[in-house]
Amino acid sequence: MNVGKTLFAQIMEFVPWTSFSRIVNRYGGDSGVRRLRCTEQFRIMAFAQLTWRESLRDIEASLGANANKLYAMGFRHAPHRSTLADANESRDWRIWADLAALLIQRARKLFGSLEI
Repeated sequence: MNVGKTLFAQIMEFVPWTSFSRIVNRYGGDSGVRRLRCTEQFRIMAFAQLTWRESLRDIEASLGANANKLYAMGFRHAPHRSTLADANESRDWRIWADLAALLIQRARKLFGSLEI
């Protein structure tokens, strides 16, 4: 039985959440949102990417099947397919572009001294 953090939760610790919330506030990503905040959307889409999910239906089924582990992974609840579709369609793309740029910048600092 697992007594520590899930692997996904450990990976999510590397995300600069303070900087991410500044980015979300800059573009108003959570304004008017009732259920799925940007942080949770990011976690869901990162989970989908890391587990090779191919569709919103697949994401919904996978997270629903692991409902007892969702809180430990940083989710409040299993998302509905329509909620994910609406969030992916309506959120400003610059939120994700700025987060990607930030993560790339941090990776370059970490691995910039390595010779390949």
